[in-house]
Amino acid sequence: MEQTVTAKVKKITSSQAEVVDDVVVVEEPLEIQLSFVNGGRRVIRSVSVTMRTPGKDNELAVGFLYTEGILKNPEDVEEVSELENNKICVVLRDAIKVDFNQLSRHFYTSSSCGVCGKTSLAALKMGNAQPFKGATPILEQGFICKMPTLLRKHQQTFAKTGGLHAAALFNTSGKIQLSNEDVGRHNAVDKVAGSILLDSSLDPAESILMVSGRTSYEILQKSIRAGIPFVAAVGAPSSLAVELANVFNVTLLGFLSEERFNVYSAPERVLAITAQA
Repeated sequence: MEQTVTAKVKKITSSQAEVVDDVVVVEEPLEIQLSFVNGGRRVIRSVSVTMRTPGKDNELAVGFLYTEGILKNPEDVEEVSELENNKICVVLRDAIKVDFNQLSRHFYTSSSCGVCGKTSLAALKMGNAQPFKGATPILEQGFICKMPTLLRKHQQTFAKTGGLHAAALFNTSGKIQLSNEDVGRHNAVDKVAGSILLDSSLDPAESILMVSGRTSYEILQKSIRAGIPFVAAVGAPSSLAVELANVFNVTLLGFLSEERFNVYSAPERVLAITAQA
């Protein structure tokens, strides 16, 4: 499926107005369905409709269910089926139990809003998530400041349209293990989480999640459930994101650029060139 389309626009500058072709990002709905056994029979339940940019839909669906606490392990998934009309169904193994109350709050999620798209504040519960132990991964200041440039090199669709968020998973050697673009920043993170669940070679505990925008409560919630203890962003964090990062011992960086960044929590994972109080 295409991620961009061409549109006719009237481009107006201080000196002229002309009709030109412009590239805009595709935004389409994706309905995520869940197939599971209940009361001895298999049922299919619509869990969420999210506005997304097509691409890596399997990872998006699995990642959404994973970061929302519905999936626990990769072994929970029997198969992922892409259906017609922007629908995808995640089929669980027969023995996997599903909490109906948990499913009831996931019917519609906006691409631009996470928590506000949920039906109740009960969606903020972290379930059985535990604070991260230890102080790894440890990163040097010089490497951290290179991350925005490395991420931009992978934002090919953003370079064409200016209309996409990005999320990438770095390892401690400075290599981008995977990156995703999506019209919804939460979707971009879910695609990372889905890749982690489906690819056993990825080690979230020794990885860094970087996002191209700001960090909200839900971005931190998703990173914690995905097992990532280090989150960096080019934008600002919210107060709830900082609070959650401190509670779960997540290193949270904000306003990251080639010259500077702020450390909001767990600073012991950052090796600064000059230590200042």
